[in-house]
Amino acid sequence: MKKNPIWYLGLIGFLGLLGIVTGNTGLFGLFGFFGFFGMARQTDDEMLRHNMAKAGLSAFIVSLVGFPVATIILSFLDSSETVISFFVIYFSLLFVAQILTFVFSFNYYEKRGDLS
Repeated sequence: MKKNPIWYLGLIGFLGLLGIVTGNTGLFGLFGFFGFFGMARQTDDEMLRHNMAKAGLSAFIVSLVGFPVATIILSFLDSSETVISFFVIYFSLLFVAQILTFVFSFNYYEKRGDLS
């Protein structure tokens, strides 16, 4: 029985500890990656790989839409201070949107249970 490799993403959760050291509370969001440890018991099979690929495609489409939108918005901003503030907030939210899209679509495909 092969273990599924996606649980290794849970190791990224330890980077959230940098928030304690640096005082940057935004890093605490990385603790959310600990949720991937919950998938350690799931066996690695063809359906799991298929569903990971479909969920990854969904997350990739979110980035394909999000980055051009950010580029267009950035072209309308004037001051460099505003650009930096926008950059930090927007790309953080886009990262969260990608991860949540992956997680929710993966769970949807796993519960559906077919290969279509």
